[in-house]
Amino acid sequence: MDNRADVREFLMTRRARVSPEAAGIPSGSNRRVLGLRRSEVAALAGVSVEYYAKLERGAIAGASAAVLDAVSRALQLSDAEHAHLLDLARAADGIPSSGRSRRRATKSGPPRRSLEWALESITDGVAVVRDQRQNLLATNELGRAFYSPLIGDGGRTPNFARFQFLDPASHDFYPDWDLFADMCVAVIRAEAGRDPHDKGIQDLVGELCTRSERFRTLWAAHNVRTHGAGTKRFQHPVVGELTLVYEELAITAEPGQVLLIYTAEPGSASADRLRLLASWAAEAHATPFPSA
Repeated sequence: MDNRADVREFLMTRRARVSPEAAGIPSGSNRRVLGLRRSEVAALAGVSVEYYAKLERGAIAGASAAVLDAVSRALQLSDAEHAHLLDLARAADGIPSSGRSRRRATKSGPPRRSLEWALESITDGVAVVRDQRQNLLATNELGRAFYSPLIGDGGRTPNFARFQFLDPASHDFYPDWDLFADMCVAVIRAEAGRDPHDKGIQDLVGELCTRSERFRTLWAAHNVRTHGAGTKRFQHPVVGELTLVYEELAITAEPGQVLLIYTAEPGSASADRLRLLASWAAEAHATPFPSA
């Protein structure tokens, strides 16, 4: 798979983002480019202008780790962006990226029973499993109640990206919708760099680029990020506003899949509302005892 266009656009957008002042270069008054010039990046990275221009044309195959590290420093890449550049270089060299097995490029199957049991053992937080294609594969009981706007009637495998960009309900569920949209696309872009041969990701991106102008715009920005940990706000239709912290954990037995756990600060209003949601979920799924 030829990834030269991705390499070219990623490097160009990163170069345009770095101001001369941020790079410690006199800006002057006759600049006609946004950000740094190629020659300035080359000087900062310690490579020739011709060689950097070759990289920015997408010809990254064969670039050494030292050169890529130097370019990353010159462009002031974040850790996630640096990892993405390395993934693009591995793909150009035909090397499987980030240690992920390509056997996982097929459609994700149902979760193992042991994983389902592990999820259900988490009772005070929202626990869900998603794959690299943004499919929601499994949840605990509280997770099913929490993500009820996304799960819907269960007719199609729930997908975080499709919900974000194609379902109007996402604007109510995510008070910070624009922030969530940026994060969603940046995570998918990073996943696509890790495994450019994943047809599921390719199909998802193609569908969303066709159906969502906002996704198409964000995809063209070439931003990348990891999910990791943080804080998010939600507006749940049953219990109202929730501010939750999250931790993302890789599932080593299933490369590409991650476990997301959302919890609330103890003693907070969100913790009370999360407990209320758990009670609502338990009552909604309770089965009455048979009459004598």
